[in-house]
Amino acid sequence: MASSATLLREQIQAALSSRCEAAFLIEKKAAEETLSSVVEEIPRGALTEIAGPASSGRTSLLYSLLATASSGQEFCALLDTGDTFDPESAAAAGVRLSQVLWVRCGGNAEHALKAADMLAQGGGFGLVAIDLGDTSENVVRRIPLAAWFRLRHAVENTRTALVVMAQQIHAHSCSALKIELSRSRALWRGQLPGCLLNGLEATARCIRNHRAQERSFTISR
Repeated sequence: MASSATLLREQIQAALSSRCEAAFLIEKKAAEETLSSVVEEIPRGALTEIAGPASSGRTSLLYSLLATASSGQEFCALLDTGDTFDPESAAAAGVRLSQVLWVRCGGNAEHALKAADMLAQGGGFGLVAIDLGDTSENVVRRIPLAAWFRLRHAVENTRTALVVMAQQIHAHSCSALKIELSRSRALWRGQLPGCLLNGLEATARCIRNHRAQERSFTISR
């Protein structure tokens, strides 16, 4: 795996050319820094889990994280397990697509985790996100605990924020932060009978060091 990570780093350096040095400078900054989000500060150098059913704000939160990191000139990697990433919607949410490496995994969760491990070890990314949101829960449950430990170890002492999105929490003790999402209510514009859906209000239950806090945020339509 180490040789694969070294090869990947060399390939990234060749592809980024003059921008490579700036990309890898983030490795020299303090690992305890965080990445801002609409619900909670996402720790760098650690694994964060974001879980919730469909229409709970998962995609909106993912796009906001990509937008925050990419707008700060950081490179991001998105491991798209279910091939559900919509570049047009992401760009509308403020994501700089030129800063995002989009890896389509064709429904293979194992490939997504292996690619995330290699990218995290290769370095140079401010955010590495694994989207398992549309992957069957039976498949996600079969991911061994050792795989989560490898991912956590891969980003330790780096400035990379590693984020995994799924329907339920699975990494347990391997994650420094857990965010459980649920939809609260629909937000409407206008008056009946001609009111329009304006967005959704979601609740995020953030668990860090066994302490939970709840926060609300809006999903715009």
